[in-house]
Amino acid sequence: MNNKNPSIFPDPFEEARKTQGFGKVADQDDDVMILLRHKDVRKTAHNAKTFQSGATPGRIVVPSEVKIRDTRQIPFEVDPPLHGEYRAIVEAWFKRPLQAKYQEKLKAQIEKAVDEVLNKGNIEIISDFALPLQSRALTLLLNTPFEESDIWISWGTHVFRSEGESLDADKANVLYDYIDAEIDRAILNPGEDLYSVLLNSDFQGRKLNKEEVKGVLILTFAGGRDTVINAVTNSLSYFAENPKALLMLKQNPEMIGKAVEELVRYFAPLTHMGRVVTEDTVVCEHAAKADTRVSLCWASANRDENVFENPNEVMLDRKINPHVGFGFSHHNCLGATHARQILKTLITVLTEKVTQMEVVDFEENIEDWGEFKRKVGFHKLILNIK
Repeated sequence: MNNKNPSIFPDPFEEARKTQGFGKVADQDDDVMILLRHKDVRKTAHNAKTFQSGATPGRIVVPSEVKIRDTRQIPFEVDPPLHGEYRAIVEAWFKRPLQAKYQEKLKAQIEKAVDEVLNKGNIEIISDFALPLQSRALTLLLNTPFEESDIWISWGTHVFRSEGESLDADKANVLYDYIDAEIDRAILNPGEDLYSVLLNSDFQGRKLNKEEVKGVLILTFAGGRDTVINAVTNSLSYFAENPKALLMLKQNPEMIGKAVEELVRYFAPLTHMGRVVTEDTVVCEHAAKADTRVSLCWASANRDENVFENPNEVMLDRKINPHVGFGFSHHNCLGATHARQILKTLITVLTEKVTQMEVVDFEENIEDWGEFKRKVGFHKLILNIK
């Protein structure tokens, strides 16, 4: 049994953020300067001219994915103004979680998921709760049959990584082959799912081609998978260790929206995202050469003591919360509305159905970024839920 408090996520970036504002990490012979301060992260995210997303596909991701894919994720790996044109095609679709009918279906799914683990003894939350919940909710986002989620669950928590956490091209190809087959299906039998909608979308006077559609779908599957699983799992660890917090939200349901934002700030499900420098410049009073990489460290920016009061504490009623847990500027997370709705609904259902949660055992998932060792979630979290 791990003796540490499972719901505490330390800030490994604090000292470097306060002193020099950046760190460095080796990444497959393509090193990265990690930007740590809130103001530098936001400023850099906003400057698409100098800090590019439309580089070689896979290069802005940390760790780099250039060795496991050559399909450009859209609109994620596209810069303005083209980014805005692509995003306009999918924006309304990804805002559907704001619709009452969508929310009713999502709540029914989450109620069933909670019912399945209530009073069942010890439950391994990642594989037996968070992964199925994320996969089943994705059927709503894609507007595909519920049964498809069984396939996605079988892939495990990572799309591009093997169980050893290393990038795995063979595993990634399982996703790519699946998406190719679904696109071909939608070409032959168009429906009302995301594949069909994309294939029928107008872009600069033409239809999106198969490679562009594939780029949107890879982003949709990969971008919202382990991040949502981490957010769900980490939130459950917090409420299990802080039962008064769940009771407070039960008594004050109007606070749940703020609670979601605070949990995203504190846990920062995605550590960082990269950019490629297009010209020699200076960041944090430090030279950044053209064609090098920088990362926007959302996790560090979310703990910046110059922005957040008591940054290492969870304050569910935090009034001012300019977190960057879903990114910032034009590349803010396309799936943020869906993710927020999952967390908001999950917390609501927990307040309605759960009276007690106990952590039985856990194993932390620690990301190794050179000098920084960041707890991002769990490899294992066993809870008893009543």
